[in-house]
Amino acid sequence: MPPTLASLVHHSALKLTVRAGEDRLDVPVRWAHSSELADPVPYMEGGELLLITALKLDAEDPQAMRQYVRRLAGAGVVGLGFAVGVHYEDIPDALVEAARGEGLPLLEVPRRTPFLAISKAVSAAIAADQYRAVTAGFAAQRELTKQALTDGPEGLLAALAAQVDGWAALYDTAGAVVAAAPEWAGRRAARLTADVQRLRERPAPASSVVGGGAGDSEQPENTDRVELHSLGTSRKARAALAVGTAATLGTAERYAVHSAIALLTLTTERSRSLHAAEQRIGAAVLRMLLAGEPDHARAVAGDLYGDLLDAPFRMIVAEAASASAARAHAGPQARVPVTKPSAAALAAADTGGDPLGALAEAVESAAARAGEAVLVVPEGQRLVVLATDEGAAVAACAAYAAALEASRPTPEPITSGDEEGLVVGLSAPSGPIAASAAYKQAEQALSVARRRGRVCVEHEHLAAGSVLPLLADDAVRAFADGLLRALRDHDATGRGDLVASLRAWLSRHGQWDAAAADLGVHRHTLRYRMRRVEEILGRSLDDPDVRMELWLALKATTTE
Repeated sequence: MPPTLASLVHHSALKLTVRAGEDRLDVPVRWAHSSELADPVPYMEGGELLLITALKLDAEDPQAMRQYVRRLAGAGVVGLGFAVGVHYEDIPDALVEAARGEGLPLLEVPRRTPFLAISKAVSAAIAADQYRAVTAGFAAQRELTKQALTDGPEGLLAALAAQVDGWAALYDTAGAVVAAAPEWAGRRAARLTADVQRLRERPAPASSVVGGGAGDSEQPENTDRVELHSLGTSRKARAALAVGTAATLGTAERYAVHSAIALLTLTTERSRSLHAAEQRIGAAVLRMLLAGEPDHARAVAGDLYGDLLDAPFRMIVAEAASASAARAHAGPQARVPVTKPSAAALAAADTGGDPLGALAEAVESAAARAGEAVLVVPEGQRLVVLATDEGAAVAACAAYAAALEASRPTPEPITSGDEEGLVVGLSAPSGPIAASAAYKQAEQALSVARRRGRVCVEHEHLAAGSVLPLLADDAVRAFADGLLRALRDHDATGRGDLVASLRAWLSRHGQWDAAAADLGVHRHTLRYRMRRVEEILGRSLDDPDVRMELWLALKATTTE
């Protein structure tokens, strides 16, 4: 504890006597300072014990003393020491009454006690308090290190909560609570997710203070003071630490918090290295699965990804919108030239402005919270994910895609200028033997999502819909217009209605009477018109492929 007026009064060598403010002696003293200025306030910082002899004061003037004491109290001076037997044999009543009126402690300093002795006593007490704080801080650091090595982050948080007499919590990159101590702190920590997310938007290292106000009468635990600290060495924080206490942290507690930040940062960096190694193993497992070697893949996966291969999984293929648009423009078989980053580079990359990195974080965080295995492999400007069917990782991917979808005004074809966008394709549930087919399904779903202007499409939903929306493509429309142009030109001369007749005939599956009835013409007229269609197009309507192309062309132009 820092020195207080009470500790100075009880100091046997100082012989101080309390003349006013007896109920405020427990106030800490930051320093002891002597001044004979009529107005020493400009030189005060607050928390001082001011020592005077009243050399330049009219200490017997009640009005002057009230003004003097009022200014001292307003400046944060915690006490006034008056030396008797120098200029005044006793403390003047005017000063005593003024001190009592302001509630400012007034100490009588005997002549045999020099001001220097009081300053030394204060200085020695402050030094002793700082030494105790440093010693306690080193002891806390040793204890936190021990707990971190034996029980991991959970043990470290428990030790930190005990050191600060409060609670502590660790958050992941998404702002979700990973661990908290004591157990009841988990609910309190969960309310700070939005604050943690805001902290993560700032360049690391960053910290902020929340709470500490009057709080909520229905939730009194919200009155605590919470410090939030980002963790990690990269520009974007990889985790965050929250420390809740009833009051501002002292020196010893501050040492403990800083030690915890350092230890958790080391743990975070070590986890990133392990994560990069795991990604390299995951890439090898994926290559074996796609090569049709599930037994070898299972052997390499071991305990790391073995559980993932024992249950139905989903294959997820995601592309940045800019790369997806470039691939669509170049053609389905074209490869977009990219510089392929290593797994370690992706793990260390800043996810700001990187939709693939943000998706990877969301999926991995959800899987970690649920205790699921998830395989995340970066492939240039693509991300391939293997996740348990109906698991937390798949749900997180769908939720992330839904959030991006909701942020877009209207579904539009993906353009190369959409730097922040994302396109995702999900396969149907599959197993190791059919991994290659699942990958192809995910790519097909990705292609459909790109053409429809959707963020995410599941392969299972493709068969449940209609093929007609796929005709809403510029290339398909151009083909349809070219195929039907000659017929439209013929109709424009007023010599017949070949396009409408062709549509009616195809819709009735070549039934002459039914189609003629729909058109309101004789069946011989319709037969004549279909012969003219064959003559103009140079194709036979007996060919099922020709009928199919004409029907699709008619549907494609109808959707305009």
